[in-house]
Amino acid sequence: MSDIENVIIIGSGPAGHTAAVYTARADLKPLMFEGFMAGGLPGGQLMTTTEVENYPGFPEGVSGPEMMTLFRKQSERFGTRLVTQDVDAVDLSVRPFKVTSEGKDYFARALILATGASAKYMGLESEQRLLNRGVSACATCDGALPVFRGKELVVVGGGDTAMEEATFLTRFASKVTLVHRRDVFRASKIMLDRVRQHPKIEILENTVVDEVLGEEEVSGVRLRNVVSGETTLQEVAGVFVAIGHQPNTGIFGDALETDEMGYLVTEGKSSKTGLEGVFACGDVQDHIYRQAVTAAGSGCMAAIDCERWLEAEGR
Repeated sequence: MSDIENVIIIGSGPAGHTAAVYTARADLKPLMFEGFMAGGLPGGQLMTTTEVENYPGFPEGVSGPEMMTLFRKQSERFGTRLVTQDVDAVDLSVRPFKVTSEGKDYFARALILATGASAKYMGLESEQRLLNRGVSACATCDGALPVFRGKELVVVGGGDTAMEEATFLTRFASKVTLVHRRDVFRASKIMLDRVRQHPKIEILENTVVDEVLGEEEVSGVRLRNVVSGETTLQEVAGVFVAIGHQPNTGIFGDALETDEMGYLVTEGKSSKTGLEGVFACGDVQDHIYRQAVTAAGSGCMAAIDCERWLEAEGR
């Protein structure tokens, strides 16, 4: 068995790096697996966000990649050791816990899980091509950007999140079109009624986005009625996809408790999972807020919980 780490952190978004800063300053010498995002870059969902204007301390705003570069530098400054690899497997049935990456096993007394969640998209080539150039999966992150103000926007989805995002966007948009593939909604009645009654929102039922239009940025959408087959073109400046997120929990198997949507369950107002010595933070256990600042806060909680647990264990 190789050297046993005090704590291994899996994930390199705001939650993971905040946990790294706190555990490093507590002299726990954390080892972090950064993982990869699309394009081969670690750093979580912020690596695909062009502009962050709602994180305290950046009055002029900051790009997502720039912010994560600063997070990373701060982690390294305090001695966090970074491994820019994906984790292939985690064995929570043994003590110390075993983490496998690229054929090598690593062992730790405690784990902080900050693997995040991935937004679900429609699966269109044009959608991915125009991601962060008018296509977004987070209205509260991007909706207030100048490029969307006073413009017509589209929200795709039929659940409470879609209703919330459509309503939020009316603060900035001239009009919001809510597109849903069925005529039955998963959203709660109160949320759906609020959207139906809003003067700035139009609902298109039995409709899908066939293509997102635009070269350098979104200029419109091609919509298709799934009942009649009729297609129409609509000029819009942005497409907000609100069809859900998928928590990144595959490597943990069924060793940890999850809720009905697959997010890791933590105990009360803590980061503790149901397994001693395993802590979860960020979007992998939060399907409500999903913000950089709340992820960072939960990373702090996980680090403090972890430090106190290790101390109680005599480590």
